[in-house]
Amino acid sequence: MNNSTPSQGPGHWAGRGGDAPIRFGFLLVPDFTLIGFGAAIDPLRLANMVARRKLYEFVTITMDGQPVRSSAGVCVQPDCAAADAVELDGVFVVGPNPLPVTGTEPIQRWLRTLAGRGVALGGVDTGSYFLACAGLLDGYRSTIHWEDMDALLDRFPRLVVSNKIYEVDRNRCSCSGGIAPVEMMIHLIGLGGGGRKIAKAVAELLIYECRGPDEKQKTSLRDVSNASHPKLVEAIKIMECNIEEPLSMEELAAHMQFSARQLERLFRETLNCTPRQYYLQIRLERARQLLTRTNRPIADIVMACGFVSFAHFSHRYHAGFGISPSAERRRQTSDTEKTTKPP
Repeated sequence: MNNSTPSQGPGHWAGRGGDAPIRFGFLLVPDFTLIGFGAAIDPLRLANMVARRKLYEFVTITMDGQPVRSSAGVCVQPDCAAADAVELDGVFVVGPNPLPVTGTEPIQRWLRTLAGRGVALGGVDTGSYFLACAGLLDGYRSTIHWEDMDALLDRFPRLVVSNKIYEVDRNRCSCSGGIAPVEMMIHLIGLGGGGRKIAKAVAELLIYECRGPDEKQKTSLRDVSNASHPKLVEAIKIMECNIEEPLSMEELAAHMQFSARQLERLFRETLNCTPRQYYLQIRLERARQLLTRTNRPIADIVMACGFVSFAHFSHRYHAGFGISPSAERRRQTSDTEKTTKPP
């Protein structure tokens, strides 16, 4: 397994050389994320515009060549079926939400064929899940949308999966969701035919300030809360790092060199809640993520989120979200089966 610093040399993403455009394909999986697709393909269009020549060609693909519906309900007519997509330098799988439980085998076979031909492969949003299912991320660094990271690692525990907004490792690349594909594609443009000057111009046209590959993808709760007090930021960070074995308020205060009373006052004045209430919400949000995005047994989730018993967890969960953990899991399973069931 490769644990060294990933190679990001231009060779794998620079096409065939000469004046020939770099040709990318975008495989749109049913229920693909529309924002991820747009964020991945539009930087290539802008690179052509900035360069005033065709640096990139791109085609949209579905396995059968039929129109495909995004998770937002927008239907896209592809350029071709997978079997007719030829002379591609790279293919990006634009993944769906939620992850499918069945029906990925044809995609896996096609991706393995592409890999055998030396085609560079990438994943957008949950697209890296399909690469992993095909065995094409073994020995590579990768990433995926943070909501699906546990599901990916539960199924493929030997993978090297980071929380970065994107990863480029030799002839593989992957990124998280939202607008993270913009960042990855600007990086690839800099490596490939466009060069850094074109990549910078594309970022400016998109009014996008590049963060770099070392940036983490998930927004911390302390950022969402607009927590400006340094001690409050410190407290929330400690909470986020101690979910499985929650600290007592006295232990938390001691870590911060605060008294429990000072800690209580800080949270009430800044967030209008107690530290215990905020800590509980962090743990419940984590539990909900594991319930809805992974197949972990509920008993394991109870322990992973620091609850003393299933009864205690179920009571708190229902109070927080208006549904029991068991019902949440049944609803999620039902919704996933409906989404992935063939028409």
